[in-house]
Amino acid sequence: MGGAAVVVAAGAGYYFLGGGNGGNQSLDPDAQGGGQAGGGSVASEQLLVAGPLGEKVLGSDDAPVTIIEYASMTCGHCASFHIETLPALKTEFIDTGKARLIFREFPLDNVATMASMVARCARPESFFPLIGAMFQLQTSWAFSGQPVEDLQRVAQQAGFSQEEFNACLQNQAVLDGVNWVKERASREFDVRSTPTFFINGEIVRGNLPLAEFREKINAGFTS
Repeated sequence: MGGAAVVVAAGAGYYFLGGGNGGNQSLDPDAQGGGQAGGGSVASEQLLVAGPLGEKVLGSDDAPVTIIEYASMTCGHCASFHIETLPALKTEFIDTGKARLIFREFPLDNVATMASMVARCARPESFFPLIGAMFQLQTSWAFSGQPVEDLQRVAQQAGFSQEEFNACLQNQAVLDGVNWVKERASREFDVRSTPTFFINGEIVRGNLPLAEFREKINAGFTS
């Protein structure tokens, strides 16, 4: 996105400065896909440095396995993970104290940046329910002809008023925080597509089948 302005008024709505609202994009076109398990590892002390906006975490801080997810709110593979895979992982690993999930933003387009900002402006207890709703309803707002207005309707489910929604999209600190996380992930951790996961430091690119996630998480207990 770049620049100090977050959105500009255009008629009755708000529109992001910059490019279009593409969906399943990647910084490296060859890296986008359903799942690629390999890719090296990163030291935990580097990975666990929180961004300016703090962390969004599911699960116990004492869990022996930490899963860090970098996701774009307009990424179809990210939506599939949250809709089809995460509920089973949550039941089996997160709710039982075996693993925790840290969700981090890696927006691949301006509409994804907008959605990440709105999620960050939500009440803390509403963050994960809101991004879950965004992923569930992704096709109805992310790729519509009026993504700002359609996302605002989704945000109403988390209690946003029109004024709060507009103020969020013009909040430079939130924009800067989202961009900080993305830029650091790209620069220091070689994140170039979404979703990208780190399971106790091991990089996993893409939305793996559930059985492969289980295998990676179980391997994390001995890493």
